[in-house]
Amino acid sequence: SSGINAEYGGAGRGIITAYPRQLESLIRLSEAHARMRLSNVVEELDVNEANRLYKEALKQAATDPKTGQIDMEILMTGLSATSRAKRAELAKFIMQSLTAGKKTLKMGELYDLCREGFTDGFTQPQFEMSVRDLLDEGKIIQTSNRQIRLKDI
Repeated sequence: SSGINAEYGGAGRGIITAYPRQLESLIRLSEAHARMRLSNVVEELDVNEANRLYKEALKQAATDPKTGQIDMEILMTGLSATSRAKRAELAKFIMQSLTAGKKTLKMGELYDLCREGFTDGFTQPQFEMSVRDLLDEGKIIQTSNRQIRLKDI
């Protein structure tokens, strides 16, 4: 079908935009639909239904619940663009808090400080992921007694 060519074949410019696994999935779905019709031959209606099912599954899996927009990064990273942005903003707030105030804080104190000052709201896992990002980037250090401090430069 021309719809499939335009969406998965680079709109006729010789650019392949579909990954082999996506194409294999469409083939398997088309074959399964033909078998459901008790046919050994895949016809255009099978391909069209496979395409519809694939698009619907993709839409459900890649829709950012905050914006309602399709965000393909969700499939690759598990996080939507809005979640990644919030995580980065929270990490920035953590760094500002450590720089402006006490240089060393217990994890619970840092969490409470963020709760009081970070106006956008966040969950415990988002806080922990932001701290983990800063640890991984080498910007902060976590001591053995669960204290967080700026890394000495």
